[in-house]
Amino acid sequence: MGDRRTRKLSIKTLIPIAILALFYVFYKAPSRNFSFLSHNKTSETVSSKNKLEFKVIRVIDGETFVCQFADGKEEHIRLIGVDTPESKRNEKAERDASRTGQDIETIIAQGKKAASFTKSYLEPGTTVRLEFDVQPIDKYGGLLAYVYLPDGTMLNALLVQEGYAQVMTVPPNMKYKDLFLKLQREAREQGKGLWGR
Repeated sequence: MGDRRTRKLSIKTLIPIAILALFYVFYKAPSRNFSFLSHNKTSETVSSKNKLEFKVIRVIDGETFVCQFADGKEEHIRLIGVDTPESKRNEKAERDASRTGQDIETIIAQGKKAASFTKSYLEPGTTVRLEFDVQPIDKYGGLLAYVYLPDGTMLNALLVQEGYAQVMTVPPNMKYKDLFLKLQREAREQGKGLWGR
């Protein structure tokens, strides 16, 4: 009986601490502006699955784009769980070429195909919904998200399904890992996108 009371007390103590920690991360963390989460119209843009709607400004590459929040601020969004080839010569393109045995021109050509695929779905002005996972910010300061197109299709999954991205799950953002791996296996077997010869 005493142990049960102690357990309940410790959980009651931890809940406010967790709420304060989340408040700090989303509202008070230095150099980040999450005011869009407290915007007066937030209730209009939050769906039943807790996704937020934003407008696409431009696509940077197959897995990264810029969108505009309700407060007018622009943010870089990187798709969680996927990795597309680089569309420009850089250190990562060189690492990928070395790792895969492909020449860097092939890597860049694949990256341009992946970027074109993403651009075909994320035209400027397109409204998308963002769903966040455990860790919403990457080491470069960009936002990490699952991106939903106007028809409800998840772009992250679509890129893998059509063979324009490989699965790259990084803990703790693992929500759709099994789905992505299944789609990648099917795309590879069917020779889709970058898996084709």
